[in-house]
Amino acid sequence: MNNSVHQTPLANELDRIVREPEREELTTISRTQAFQLEKKNEFPKRIRLSNRSVGWRLSEILMWIATRDQVSAGR
Repeated sequence: MNNSVHQTPLANELDRIVREPEREELTTISRTQAFQLEKKNEFPKRIRLSNRSVGWRLSEILMWIATRDQVSAGR
């Protein structure tokens, strides 16, 4: 019996890593703003991919966007 967890294609897509250009397009905030929010624990933590590159989990970025949308709708 195989005990491995099978993920759906959607789960695989949400777990993928997005790089800076896509992060900026999705969130519409600058790199500087994202860094400042991350330092205040108000933005998802980046993941170090190598010495010179970072990325973010798409699922965490989408949750952050949804939270921001809820805050905006509540105003």
